[in-house]
Amino acid sequence: MLPSFKRSGCSRRLDALVILSNSELCRALDDGRLKIFPEPSPRPGIGSGGKSPFNTSSVDLRLDSEIVLPTQLPVVVDPTQPGSMKDYLSRSSNSETITVNRPIILQQRQFVLAKTIERVELPIPAAGKTCLAARIEGRSSLARCGLLIHFTAPTIHPGFNGTITLEMINLGPNGIQLTPGMYIAQLIVEEVRGLPVENPSQFQNQSTAAGK
Repeated sequence: MLPSFKRSGCSRRLDALVILSNSELCRALDDGRLKIFPEPSPRPGIGSGGKSPFNTSSVDLRLDSEIVLPTQLPVVVDPTQPGSMKDYLSRSSNSETITVNRPIILQQRQFVLAKTIERVELPIPAAGKTCLAARIEGRSSLARCGLLIHFTAPTIHPGFNGTITLEMINLGPNGIQLTPGMYIAQLIVEEVRGLPVENPSQFQNQSTAAGK
């Protein structure tokens, strides 16, 4: 039973955050509450040989070949001005395609935008079904090298559909090689209490790292 707290005659109940386990992630994929294209494989369990991208409470996602390198301009970025951030990023950055034979070395304190191979969709279901949200987080092995894969924006809201942009910077002392197809981040999926009203962001249906 969850604890209750009383203050000034009012009661407040603390609801536990529910994070989906790997088995629940697979159930969510099967019933359509979570969609990942292409679906990570193999699923956990018999036959996976311990190499499944499904961790006990997250699933690993891979790095796409598109890398966006922001260019330094003699301007001040004002996010309050009219126009979308994805349009600004498209104008003020260069896109580069990396390959297994031609990876990128992320230098110390270098900032780039990238994206996942996988497209993630969190449909808002009909009444009576549980709604899901998610957040993108780094992987421990890469974090210990100094790689940060997002800046204060890990949340993926219900209703989102698109590839996931990664805002990456190397905070370590050495260069870090980024190769397409490598496992770069982990997706943690959570249950949402109640059904939200749809409110798509400017990055809905994005398929590029800049948000287009």
